[in-house]
Amino acid sequence: MKLHSIILGEGQPFVILHGFLGMSDNWKTLGKKFSEAGYQVHLVDQRNHGRSPHSNDFSYTFMSNDLLHYCEEHHLENIILLGHSMGGKTAMEFSCNYPNKVSKLIIADIAPKYYPLHHQDILDSLQALDFERINSRSAADAILSEYIKDLGTRMFLLKNLYRKEGNHFGLRINLEVLNEKVIEIGRALEASKQFTKPTLFLRGDKSNYIKNTDINTIKNQFLLAEIETVSNSGHWLHAENPKEFYDKTIIFLEK
Repeated sequence: MKLHSIILGEGQPFVILHGFLGMSDNWKTLGKKFSEAGYQVHLVDQRNHGRSPHSNDFSYTFMSNDLLHYCEEHHLENIILLGHSMGGKTAMEFSCNYPNKVSKLIIADIAPKYYPLHHQDILDSLQALDFERINSRSAADAILSEYIKDLGTRMFLLKNLYRKEGNHFGLRINLEVLNEKVIEIGRALEASKQFTKPTLFLRGDKSNYIKNTDINTIKNQFLLAEIETVSNSGHWLHAENPKEFYDKTIIFLEK
C-alpha cells in the first residue's frame, strides 16, 4: 500500500504517525519545528486515514508492513520514529519487527498493553452524519455536538470532513472498516516482543493512558525506555502543550 505523506526539511529521517481518526495534518506545526531543527520530517497518513488508501485489512501488522514499504519506497534508513496513540502502537510493532530501521523511538501517550473499547461514542457520532443533508461544516458540527460536548474533540474529528463534487461533503477516514475493526486499536503488543534501542515514552499529566502500574511492562519490552510527563496536557499532549512536548523530544534526540 502506497501511503500519503507530507515531507518537510532535510536531514536524518524523522517519521511521525498520527492517532486513531487523525491524519498527517494534525502534526504540521510540530513537524515544521522538527524540520527546522535539522530533520527530514515525514508526516504519514496510515491506511484508512487521511489521504492514504482504504482497505478492508486493518491491524497493527498491516500498518507496520505499510511503514516498511514506505521506508523502502523513500529509501529511509536509521529513522527516528514517533507515534501517538494508535500511531504509537504501530511504531512499537514496527520497531520490534524491524529494529535495524529505527535509531530512536518516541511513543506519545500509549503503553504496549491492551486497552478496552472506548471510542464507540465518537464512532456513533460520525455514523450519524448524513451527507445527503449536510452541506456545511457547521451543520456537521451541530450533529456531532449531540454526542460529543467537547469542542476540541469535535474540531479534531471535523478535520476529516472534505468537500466532494458540488456542495457535498464526505469523510476521509474509512469509517465502515474502522467501526467494524475498532477492537484492533486496543490490541496489546505481543509480550515476547522487545526493542533495545533508546526509547522515550511521553505521557500527559492529565491522561490515564500510561499509568505508573504500566512502567514495568514498558521497561520489560523497551529495555532503554525513559518515561517523561508533559504538564498541563491530556491524551492530545502534543497539541495541548506543544512547547514542552517539543523540548522533551529534542533533549532526548540530542543525547
